[in-house]
Amino acid sequence: MKSSTTTVNREQFTQVQSGWFFLVFVFLLFVGDIYLLIHAFAGIERFGQPLLFPLALGVLGIPAWIICLTGFFTLQPNEARVLLLFGDYKGTVRESGFHWGNPFYSNGKAGAVAAAAGADGHPKGANLQAVIAAARAGRRGLSRNKISLRARTLNGGQLKVNDKRGNPIEIAAVVIWRVQDTAQAMFDVDDYENYVETQSESALRHIASLYAYDQGEEDEITLRSHVDEVSLALRGELHERFAKAGVQVEEARLTHLAYAPEIAQAMLRRQQAEAVIAARQKIVHGAVSMVDMALKELAEKKVVALDDERRAAMVSNLMVVLCSESEVHPIVNTGTLYT
Repeated sequence: MKSSTTTVNREQFTQVQSGWFFLVFVFLLFVGDIYLLIHAFAGIERFGQPLLFPLALGVLGIPAWIICLTGFFTLQPNEARVLLLFGDYKGTVRESGFHWGNPFYSNGKAGAVAAAAGADGHPKGANLQAVIAAARAGRRGLSRNKISLRARTLNGGQLKVNDKRGNPIEIAAVVIWRVQDTAQAMFDVDDYENYVETQSESALRHIASLYAYDQGEEDEITLRSHVDEVSLALRGELHERFAKAGVQVEEARLTHLAYAPEIAQAMLRRQQAEAVIAARQKIVHGAVSMVDMALKELAEKKVVALDDERRAAMVSNLMVVLCSESEVHPIVNTGTLYT
């Protein structure tokens, strides 16, 4: 039993004839065909029947003239056309302008819609996605295998995934991409636009599962704090995935990042508690520094001599004043600490 293998196609540049030259040729062919028909029917007056040879040439010239007309096509800047002749890839035209090519260059996937719809012509169940993809392919077929080489933007929807710690989060990204190899885009994947959408979602889900949302370990990359690093990793994975379809990634960045609604309130309370703790740490650190400075100043300037008990009382009072959230109202002690 032989294993089936997939052939990787590579784009081949080719050139076709100038459309303006063949436009003159087709016009002269039309004029010549009209002349032959007139000359053939003019023989009725002289011989009682039309001239067979000019008539045959004139009749054969009509389909030839019509076929030649189908060979004209135009390309805009950053647009290419893939040339297929009876299923054989002949190359890709990238030069913009008015061209003429072999009229028998086929439309490739124009009949894909009918194949995906089923025997009765109506999509059923799982065939619906195939019909949508085939409709896109059919539109490209009707445009005679034209492929846009311009940069395109894929603004992905919000995805609900689990981060590295298993927390459900919502994430979305925007991807800017363009077709680089037209042969791969046309022949190596069934629908390169649908392929880009599907692989973008899959890559984003995978990247989101590799990093924690926030509060990572020391020097750990997180989704919220290291957006540039995460976007760079996403672009690298997309580049690897898109290479099979001949698509190049220009840019990939996160556009939305948040906790899922079911845990958003709990995570908000956690963040608020962490912020309060961090603020308290700074307040206590500053209060201890100020108390230490006050005691040193009193001792160096010999303002008052404090024993351990009085020193402890002063430290307690100063810490209360400096760390209290509300305004402190001191009580003046007219006695002593020992009475």
